[in-house]
Amino acid sequence: MARGRYNICYVNAFQTQPGSLPWWRAHHARLLLRDRHGDLVRDPGWRREVLLDTSTPAKRRGIARVVARWISGCADDGFDAVEPDNLDSFTRSRHLLDRADNLALARRLATGAHRADLVIAQKNLAGLNQIERRRIGFDFAVAEECAVYRECGSYTSVYGRHVLEIEYTDNGRRAYRRACRTHGDELSIVLRDRNLRSRSEPGYMYRAC
Repeated sequence: MARGRYNICYVNAFQTQPGSLPWWRAHHARLLLRDRHGDLVRDPGWRREVLLDTSTPAKRRGIARVVARWISGCADDGFDAVEPDNLDSFTRSRHLLDRADNLALARRLATGAHRADLVIAQKNLAGLNQIERRRIGFDFAVAEECAVYRECGSYTSVYGRHVLEIEYTDNGRRAYRRACRTHGDELSIVLRDRNLRSRSEPGYMYRAC
């Protein structure tokens, strides 16, 4: 954490984090999403991440129990907020999951975050409306690449200025510059390298406007 800053704790709430699949297999194998052939369903863009199965209330309860422990750890470590990543995992599920499944899990996570005295961010999935936001309990949004995909307005229409925009260098810098020019005085906008390298690593980038 950065002392004196507003610190947001990252948790991969809808997919497995790279390197964690053996743990999930050993302890919560039934919570991993499988296709009709029994094969694990992986994120096509991040092949080391397997989607979690949000399709039933029982499985959502199971996932929420796991993630709740991580959220409690964030609170114990002194974080101010939590961002549960991959709310949009259903779009990569080969139609095995749907939007309602993931939003139902998000509601459980938001309840747990608030009980831990943390605020919680909507992470991606442009197009959530005010009613859905209130029903779930999201407090702000972390919008990745919204300038690239021209989705920033979808977030600001729901959250106003309570949006943290993150653009990545592998898209070039045009979208970041445009975002700074058009709404940099309204939102917090960050330019980062995709792999979130540390300052001492080659390819590190952090810039804000």
